[in-house]
Amino acid sequence: MEEKIPNNLEVGERIRKIREGLKMNREIFSEMIDISDVFLGQIERGERSLSLKTLCRIVYFTGVSTDFILFGNNDTNSTLQKINRILSQSSQANLEYFYEIINCSHVFFKTHKKDL
Repeated sequence: MEEKIPNNLEVGERIRKIREGLKMNREIFSEMIDISDVFLGQIERGERSLSLKTLCRIVYFTGVSTDFILFGNNDTNSTLQKINRILSQSSQANLEYFYEIINCSHVFFKTHKKDL
């Protein structure tokens, strides 16, 4: 079995693309994951490794899997990741509201046999 070791440069590039996909600059993204923007820049350029704690914060904040960040394996749906990120940061009241919207939409599309 071949051992896969994360490559700092590739990991950093994936983190940068995730951040840019969220339309966030380094300063805001680093604040959200509780590291300095300088350290985030070093991670993104592959100059420094991220700690397990930082990796967990990125995963929690973005909803992107550790498997994707570390190895580039993307077996999950990016739309679901975006939705999960929003939901993970929402209040219980908002979660119930979102559920009602999704459920009503689901029933509507199922009834009208539309698949957008």
